[in-house]
Amino acid sequence: MPAVPSTIDVASFIDQRRVSPYQIMIVVLCFLIVAIDGFDTAAIGFIAPAIRAQWQLAPAQLAPVFGAGLFGLMVGALTIGPFADRFGRRTVLLLSVFFFGLMSLVSAWSTSLDMLIVLRFLTGLGLGGAMPNAITLTAEYCPEKRRSLLVMTMFCGFTVGSALGGLASAGLVEAYGWHSVLVVGGVLPLLLLPVLWVLLPESARYLVTTGKRLDEVTRTLRRISPHTDLQGATYRLPPRPPAGSPVSHLFRPDLLRGTLLMWLAFFMSMLIIYLLSSWLPTLLKTTGVSLKTAALITMMFQVGGTLGAIALGWLMDRANPHYVLAVAYVLAALFIAAIGSFTATPWLVGTVVFLAGFCVSGGQVGANALSAAFYPTDCRATGVSWANGIGRIGSVVGSMGGGAMLAMGLTLPALFAVVGIPAIVAGLTLAMLGVHRARTQRLASHAVRA
Repeated sequence: MPAVPSTIDVASFIDQRRVSPYQIMIVVLCFLIVAIDGFDTAAIGFIAPAIRAQWQLAPAQLAPVFGAGLFGLMVGALTIGPFADRFGRRTVLLLSVFFFGLMSLVSAWSTSLDMLIVLRFLTGLGLGGAMPNAITLTAEYCPEKRRSLLVMTMFCGFTVGSALGGLASAGLVEAYGWHSVLVVGGVLPLLLLPVLWVLLPESARYLVTTGKRLDEVTRTLRRISPHTDLQGATYRLPPRPPAGSPVSHLFRPDLLRGTLLMWLAFFMSMLIIYLLSSWLPTLLKTTGVSLKTAALITMMFQVGGTLGAIALGWLMDRANPHYVLAVAYVLAALFIAAIGSFTATPWLVGTVVFLAGFCVSGGQVGANALSAAFYPTDCRATGVSWANGIGRIGSVVGSMGGGAMLAMGLTLPALFAVVGIPAIVAGLTLAMLGVHRARTQRLASHAVRA
């Protein structure tokens, strides 16, 4: 039975060992959370036509329903993250899952459009709190050399959940009405909650940082490495974090520039993703293809994103992750611009859309993993949450921007060329972040040697 030093650095302990079945279980549990998150986030889009028909709504009247969910996601990401750095990732994650499950279930009994809008906002609050904390908890249990791949594989649950939401809605709406989709979206997280309560641990890094429940840290590390002797072990406490709220820590001199660059990359990335997801079927329909063909081509964007997340995660663990993502976003700009020139050939435009999703949607999953690696434990949940919250502002701008661009009367090649510009900005921003972090690490290394 290998022994360890009497004083253990938890981060090094995890980094120096192979991924254990216990850590895989944590990744799977967070995958399920994010999958249900994706199901609930996408549900309203799948059931919107049935809601419109039942309540005899004009298309424009549905816009606030979509916007309320996105706005709730943004507010949830910005406000709930700091609580996770104060009260723990597990605690806030379980409360978020309970809240969005309950609100989704209640929204199934909405009797008016206004009531549905309010409940979709409240559902979004819970969804906005769950996703960043799932990312943070997964990242804190993954060894550094496998972190990008594991976090990005976990986050693929979102696209899987979104896709399953479409498949489930097709049968449920026809058989039981649109309310049934919201019932499923509420029941699933509530059924998962007891499993999470029993199996999902608190972050060992968080517990050591706060000096709480260190006996629980020992039990958790024994599950990660059952054959390691931890008898009498103590834990190395990191330097005490500065006073103030976790949000203020994002603007410390050593984090400020990285935080701003991260926010700009998230904003541009989510702007593109939501603009294409919202408007691509409409834009393709103007070329004369059938609605079914337009939907299938748009689906290739999500398929590409899922495969891109896994492939880019593998590359990020083997090369500088900033530059991997920078190249991906620059390539995304080229593929997005090419969409407008290939609309006459469905299989060709489907291929280009797949490649665009591979780079930009897969790149966004990579940016989530990057943000979790960038921030220290004392403000990691806040950093990931706020990056996602700023990104959600971009998603709102993207959803609205597509309509504004259509109103300008641009040709499709010109329109898609403009949509590619934010991808170039995201790529350059991530390259700048990579240069900044390399310079910071060099200076820190010189200071230690001195």
